[in-house]
Amino acid sequence: MKAEQSIFAEDGLLPLSGVQHVVFCERQAALIHLEGMWADNPLTIEGSHLHEAADAGLREVRGSLRIARGLPLRSYRLGLSGIADVVEFRKTQDPGMGARLPGAAGLWIPFPVEYKRGRPKPYRADEVQLCAQGMSLEEMLEVPVPRGAVFYGKTRRRSEIDFSPQLRQLTEEAARRLRQIIESRRTPLAHREPKCQRCSLLEVCKPEMPWRSAAGYLRLATAVRAREEGGT
Repeated sequence: MKAEQSIFAEDGLLPLSGVQHVVFCERQAALIHLEGMWADNPLTIEGSHLHEAADAGLREVRGSLRIARGLPLRSYRLGLSGIADVVEFRKTQDPGMGARLPGAAGLWIPFPVEYKRGRPKPYRADEVQLCAQGMSLEEMLEVPVPRGAVFYGKTRRRSEIDFSPQLRQLTEEAARRLRQIIESRRTPLAHREPKCQRCSLLEVCKPEMPWRSAAGYLRLATAVRAREEGGT
């Protein structure tokens, strides 16, 4: 497989996790990656513990399966970089499918596995994040990566995902939209939706209020508090 031409420089790469955020909610993506906001809730803490378990060991070999944890990824074409929870390398005899690995004989097909705390969702944010990992591996190793899996902590099961042309297009669009949001320096307005209740940034975002940005809300709240303290 021929490598794609580079578009973005190393210092212009954005967090790969941002594509998941932008598909879930463009405002959440802006709050995290533009305004630097983050807040834990029980769901994010549980998710962090699940990722720590995935990253507990760096390498593992099981016969014709090699497992890499915490593998750095980058795609100059998508303009993204990040860390894969787990990448399984499965031995193959097909010279058109496998990559050569340092210290390992033969050819190996990459299979990324992303760990999530909950269960499969009706929107495709998790699939897009996984596909971005697969596309990054394709660019780095110059071999096809046709599929991967998301492991959900609630169900304790994997959902295997094919990296279809439609999903790849959605992933490319998410990467472009993430960059547009960050380069615009503007946070999208809040719109209350049922999924807001599960967002760790709910109290910062204030979807019921017409704030244009979390930073603007915090500046106003600080000014109000200063006036109140000045009047006592």
